[in-house]
Amino acid sequence: MTTSKTWLIVGLGNPGTTYAGTRHNIGASAVDEMVKSLGEKLTKHKRAKAEVAETRLAGAKIILAKPQSYMNESGGPVAGLLNYFDLAADQLVVLHDELDIPAAALRVKFGGGDNGHNGLKSIRASIGSGDFYRVRMGIGRPMGEQDPADFVLKQFSSAEKTQLQAMFDRTAKLIEVLISSGLAAAQNEFHGEGE
Repeated sequence: MTTSKTWLIVGLGNPGTTYAGTRHNIGASAVDEMVKSLGEKLTKHKRAKAEVAETRLAGAKIILAKPQSYMNESGGPVAGLLNYFDLAADQLVVLHDELDIPAAALRVKFGGGDNGHNGLKSIRASIGSGDFYRVRMGIGRPMGEQDPADFVLKQFSSAEKTQLQAMFDRTAKLIEVLISSGLAAAQNEFHGEGE
């Protein structure tokens, strides 16, 4: 893996204050935290329905982005950004919530199915490929009989909120390792952490 390539880092979520801070928005929240920690600011992109910040990380140019569409329509803005910046699918890293991973744990993979995640489904359909990187941010499964669709749209509990900043810091570091050293190095360092 070379650090000279440009990367599009997309955090998935739903726009607006109603969804801010919910489990489903953890990808977008991670991008917000990265933008802040890198001293950058998100601005509206003229051609894609997204907010973006361009900067450098691990010697590479990165474009941090948050689609301003609803989760199930994330593909349009992502396809628009890939097209605008002339990037291939394998230059895309998508940060998203994952029910099947324990809360605060991280997993990174390349390709694969969407596991019922509407944001990933939309991206695959819009760009015509599943060959992109995914940072799967664990939110755990609901206790008891709660519907997972309701669970992901709820705010984090007080206990979970105490873990979020550390998770965001680890997400940023994971992306840095992915860019500088490749997928295997990122998996070796981060899989199993946070559990």
